[in-house]
Amino acid sequence: MSASEHIHRVISDSTQSLYALRVLRHHGMNDIGLQTVFRAVVVTRLMYTSPTWRGFATVTDLKRVDAFLRRCKRYGYCSSDLPDFEELLDESDHRLFCKTLNNSNHTLHKLLPPLSTASQHYHLRRRTHDRQLPTQTSLLCNKNFFTRALYKDCY
Repeated sequence: MSASEHIHRVISDSTQSLYALRVLRHHGMNDIGLQTVFRAVVVTRLMYTSPTWRGFATVTDLKRVDAFLRRCKRYGYCSSDLPDFEELLDESDHRLFCKTLNNSNHTLHKLLPPLSTASQHYHLRRRTHDRQLPTQTSLLCNKNFFTRALYKDCY
């Protein structure tokens, strides 16, 4: 299982959107407007459902997206202060995990593991969550969004 085909398709579709941005620039849109449209169209397309496929993306895939974003920065479609793709993915994962953890009505909330009994009885160092850590039984399990989020920063 790999996300390479998905990432290739998304980059291809995003490259086609650059033509529209070039037309907008030709018709007089300023750089700030172009960067706003870029963020709304291209970055949103790149980030769409990223928590689901991120575990299956290879380093090569992530480098390919970073190269695409660097090219967009060089052409002026993207602001130079846009974080690299890995940071955008981390932010997206963290935001979804916090929403799921803090909202008991969230669709994914029922997929969280039960509360940890250790955190209720001991005064251990503070974690970002109070859930039991699942056992990592397979490589496929490690690619799961919740497993990645629960073990993140858990040294």
